[in-house]
Amino acid sequence: MTIAVYPGSFDPITLGHVDIAARAAAIFERLVVAVFDAPAKSLTFTSEDRIAMAREALAHLTNVEVIGFHGLTVDLARRVGAQVIVRGLRAVSDFEVEMQMAFLNRRMAPEIEVVCLPTSLEFSYLSATMIKEIIRLGGPTEGLVPHHVGEALRQKYLGDASTGPVPRFLNS
Repeated sequence: MTIAVYPGSFDPITLGHVDIAARAAAIFERLVVAVFDAPAKSLTFTSEDRIAMAREALAHLTNVEVIGFHGLTVDLARRVGAQVIVRGLRAVSDFEVEMQMAFLNRRMAPEIEVVCLPTSLEFSYLSATMIKEIIRLGGPTEGLVPHHVGEALRQKYLGDASTGPVPRFLNS
């Protein structure tokens, strides 16, 4: 069985992330979407919230498991028996960063391959940072993030529960 790991902060998960996960799930027999708990950037949501949002967004993919993790991605890949690390590419700037990480991962774990999937054209402009800014300024999230993620962002930034019930993972 070919197992792949798709790591990221997913803060929050976007439709671009969902696209990459769905395409990777079609290639590999099992995909582990791994939510990194302590990236070197400021987070909007807790690890538990990001895991819950990702699980809901990817529930339609039967061969996908969402977990949290801490530490090196190659160590996680070894723990779950993955032979592949999946990364998404949006632009040339992503390619440069991903190549550097791929070389480092290859140095630490030569038995694990890195596969980069270019995002689908309709999601190539998406970034979690841009989406958070759109929400902060009162803009729409339709077509950018799953509906439940848009609700969570509105609640987090605007305190706006008028769009429906507060997502269950924000009630904790």
